Amino acid sequence: MTTKTYKYDKEFLRNHLNVIELQHGQQKVLLTPDLQGRVLTSTANGEQGYSFGWLNYDLIASGQHLPHCNNWGGEDRFWLGPEGGQFSLFFKKGTTFTFKEWQTPAIIDTESWQLTGQTRTTASFRKETTLENCSGTLLSCLLEREVILEENPANLPEDVHCISFRTENRLTNTGNFAWTQETGLPSIWILGQFTPSENNTIIIPYLSSHQSKVNDSYFGKIGNERLQDTGEILLFKADGKKRGKIGIPPEMVVPIAGAYDAINHILTIVKFSIPKHPGIYVNAMWEYQQEPFRGDVMNAYNDGPLEDGSIMGPFYELESSSPAAALAAKETLLHVHTTQHYTGPQKALDKIARQLLNHSIL
Repeated sequence: MTTKTYKYDKEFLRNHLNVIELQHGQQKVLLTPDLQGRVLTSTANGEQGYSFGWLNYDLIASGQHLPHCNNWGGEDRFWLGPEGGQFSLFFKKGTTFTFKEWQTPAIIDTESWQLTGQTRTTASFRKETTLENCSGTLLSCLLEREVILEENPANLPEDVHCISFRTENRLTNTGNFAWTQETGLPSIWILGQFTPSENNTIIIPYLSSHQSKVNDSYFGKIGNERLQDTGEILLFKADGKKRGKIGIPPEMVVPIAGAYDAINHILTIVKFSIPKHPGIYVNAMWEYQQEPFRGDVMNAYNDGPLEDGSIMGPFYELESSSPAAALAAKETLLHVHTTQHYTGPQKALDKIARQLLNHSIL
């Protein structure tokens, strides 16, 4: 697809946004301070290489802001949780958990962030704000992130091309009181949006647990024809044709997930930081919650038509969250999220998938 070359996307984005390019040889990353230091797209093969990020061309070109949420796209964006529940940052106090009342905070949707530093392979951003959660608590905070274009993994086969970048995301309590479970706890939530295909599969290793289970009912139960469970690996169809979302709780999480597009021969890997000792995670469900701090660490989403036949994308998402930020005044939480794309012959990519995900793509 000519429209999926990095050069095409770079020229398009430069017409509508203030973009920054990180570069190391043929590996390139585009990001923008206009959208919170978001990583828009990347390539492993220079200007004519495949552009890995999903972009909402129509919305970006329109120059307009939509109500509720602006789904711009991009491979790595900084959001905040929880989305639902009595401590939600997306619902005001006294409202109902319905789409009509749902509103993404502007600081993670439409506002620009300050560019605080830039080199050939790094860029850093910051933004201060005060947010009010659904319980009425005012949370004063500083959001910071650094995007780092990494060197490729060692011993990469000659016929495999790769790009690897990570974001180091920080949330600081700039107020004068500690954030507790009684006040509500925010979290760092990183989402990456990618282009689906007819033969694309999300691959999620997990640990078995007697006390927890995978949440596969965010948008209704997912059928066996779309979600397979090997007992150690979840295989989730990511073709952009039917909405579905799954979540992995902390007791079951392995800090890595991936996807394989067998049509375009793209192996995508995401890695994310988790604490040495189990943390609590915010609950994203749109309801008053009995357990607001029993949420997921990692999520995967496949887009598809809404009830009225319209569609947001299509795209698929790989997401990770930090623990709930139980921060004293002036204390900081760090969450690291890494994205890698590998392209090349399927047998070579299979070896990488076996090493990283313990799963064969053949």
